[in-house]
Amino acid sequence: MAEFIRTTEQESNYQDLDKMNVGEILADINAEDKIVPYAVEKAIPQIEALVQVISDKMLAGGRLFYIGAGTSGRLGIVDASECPPTYGVPYGLVIGIIAGGEKAITNAVEFAEDDQEQGWKDLLADRVSERDVVIGIAASGTTPYVIGALEKCRLNGITTGSISCNANSPVSNAADFPIEVVVGPEFVTGSTRMKSGTAQKLVLNMISTTVMIQLGRVEGNKMVNMQLTNEKLVDRGTRMLMAKANITDYEKAKELLLKYGSVKKTMENYK
Repeated sequence: MAEFIRTTEQESNYQDLDKMNVGEILADINAEDKIVPYAVEKAIPQIEALVQVISDKMLAGGRLFYIGAGTSGRLGIVDASECPPTYGVPYGLVIGIIAGGEKAITNAVEFAEDDQEQGWKDLLADRVSERDVVIGIAASGTTPYVIGALEKCRLNGITTGSISCNANSPVSNAADFPIEVVVGPEFVTGSTRMKSGTAQKLVLNMISTTVMIQLGRVEGNKMVNMQLTNEKLVDRGTRMLMAKANITDYEKAKELLLKYGSVKKTMENYK
């Protein structure tokens, strides 16, 4: 087995941050951030393998779970919560779980990430099964809450993936489809909400967007199933409908859209 080196905890490449002026701090953070998309690019084959199995499972009626702690857990919850309004899928099709529960979304819950048994218990509360896919998110790749959950999933025949920012990490070893985006030391030593968090967010965007396209929730390049939850989205949907159905009257298109609830359903019913 290759040696595990936790690069996310290594010393920053920059010294005396407290002596820098504002411009220097911002420029150096930006320089570090530029590393992230290139690191993600190297992981595309890993991402592709996981997306393919998620798509297959979800087309067969399964669900997608994200499970993590701290920043990683919050990023999973954000991605899961955006799928229903963006793509019109039911709530509960993509589920985000965080160590420490709902309170941990806004407040740190001490030692929640160290409980190796609780992650599996939290998954069971949502009746996880072999039809589903569970992705463990852990920047360090060492979070006991996440690793324990993935290990129990494996014992129960549940397909697993992981997203981490260290090579050859324990969470990768616990996953069927590991994704490793190695971005190197953080600007502030050990602050994985920075480059590591950005890398995880990019990967989550790629996973959920590609899966939703595979599930038929996008037509052309348009979110034809989006929920009409505010005026901006109603306006966007109205203009989509006008273009797709060759309707020149904005108010007529808007009325039809609101009647049927989405661009896709309107097109199915509009004669």
